[in-house]
Amino acid sequence: MAEATRRTSAASRVFLIVAAAVTVLVAVLAVVLVLDAQRSARTEAEEVTRAVAASLAVMPGVVDGVGEPDASTLLQPVAVQVMDGAGVDFVTIMTPDGVRITHRDPAEIGRPYLGTVPDEPVAVTEEFAGTLGPSVRTIAPIVRDGEIAGWVSVGVTIGSIASDIVPRLPSVLAITLAVLGAGLLGAWLARRTTRAVAGDLPAGAIRDAVASYESVRTLGEALRAQTHEHGNRMHTAVSLLELGRTREAIEILTETSRQSQALVDQVAARREGDPTVGALLLGKAAQARERGVDWSADIDPAAPRSALSPVDAVSVVGNLIDNALDAAAAGPSPRWVHVRFAPTGERMLRIDVSDSGAGIPAELRERVFEHGFSTKPADAAGRGVGLALVRSIAESAGGAVSLAAAPTTFSVTLPGRSS
Repeated sequence: MAEATRRTSAASRVFLIVAAAVTVLVAVLAVVLVLDAQRSARTEAEEVTRAVAASLAVMPGVVDGVGEPDASTLLQPVAVQVMDGAGVDFVTIMTPDGVRITHRDPAEIGRPYLGTVPDEPVAVTEEFAGTLGPSVRTIAPIVRDGEIAGWVSVGVTIGSIASDIVPRLPSVLAITLAVLGAGLLGAWLARRTTRAVAGDLPAGAIRDAVASYESVRTLGEALRAQTHEHGNRMHTAVSLLELGRTREAIEILTETSRQSQALVDQVAARREGDPTVGALLLGKAAQARERGVDWSADIDPAAPRSALSPVDAVSVVGNLIDNALDAAAAGPSPRWVHVRFAPTGERMLRIDVSDSGAGIPAELRERVFEHGFSTKPADAAGRGVGLALVRSIAESAGGAVSLAAAPTTFSVTLPGRSS
């Protein structure tokens, strides 16, 4: 299963991820639309019950008839007519103390009203379970000569509200299907675009290609800086020799050898050193001097070699140092970069890269690891790739990356290579 996952092309993985995300969003959208339809139906029911109850409460026939001895005979036809015409489930007219004068079920006439009867002559809308089940209802006072002559309650059952949602479901279904279709089309276009760029390569192969490119780039820059530095010093020494200033020429060559040898000795002292990373460090030291940044390295002889391939190791270390050099070069004096390799835990390697730069704001310390995000100018080469790649490589190998402040320090923990 894991092998099949590794072999799945990046284009197919993009399609599956986008399609899954769209499906989840469409499901959420469908739920939201259904809930909104339910809320709208309930709101409409509340508005209808308030309007009908208020109208009946001031209807002359109701106001005059509520106090008559044969009030039920007079008002029951009115209630039935309103129920049929207004589309409500019940209209209950009652005495001031809540005894029913009308009801959908004539057998309930004369019994107490089930629901809230306000103490004051105000209309109240509520949900209550009566003889017809749970319902949304509004009770309004019938006022005659400044006194409460009775009450009228108009309600719509919850079942009726639910049935009102059914006619709205086709539109909800049409909207969700349209969004799903558009989302799947977008997923297909994303797959097609990815395939046009990456072919049928699996995602791991693409990441390896990016890591290889980053490794070649950073190692090439380091070696170029080292070659440039040695070339400048050799030209200077030759010129001094031509001028007969042998002592100064020897001092320049000796200093060059001493600086390089100090780092070589540290790298060579490691029992399990990686020669590729060692070459990278030598080149980056020259690159730091070229940019006016003080360079120091602390390489513990007991530090194990990481389990990464040379390409991935160079990509991780090189990107961290490149970021540190950029930050230090752009920051205040004194400008410096410090690299440390040390053992930690059980056969684990910890790499710390610190710099004197201005630092990274707290709110951006997690975002710097996102692909495409960078604190560098928008036209910077490789913008938003380096740190995202470092995290991807480290986590794929079972390691981790962290960021600390004062000074800014990127730390990578990697499993050591098995002996």
